[in-house]
Amino acid sequence: MIQIYHNPRCRKSREGLALLEASEKPYEVIPYLDKVPTKKALKTVLKYLGMKPEELARTNESIWKENYKGKELTDDAIIEAMLTHPKLIERPIVINGTKAVIGRPTEKIKTII
Repeated sequence: MIQIYHNPRCRKSREGLALLEASEKPYEVIPYLDKVPTKKALKTVLKYLGMKPEELARTNESIWKENYKGKELTDDAIIEAMLTHPKLIERPIVINGTKAVIGRPTEKIKTII
């Protein structure tokens, strides 16, 4: 089943969800701000995306700038930062099997559904 890591306050995330709804394929919404993924789940997402943790982190967020910017962080420390502050996780993330994309632009989602 297709999954979307969704933030309802994010326009791109809402657009991604609308695209999934229009596809009429079964999907699951993961409200990752309320239901923070486990460390193992986030590492799996990173593997499916083919990304390093720093590439998934929203480094323009004030939380990042105030707490992490300019510091030498290990991949594990960046993952912990995203789990502590899930707002730092880029969105929307759409997963289909072992493939995943960040839906920015939204059209990227079409490549895996």
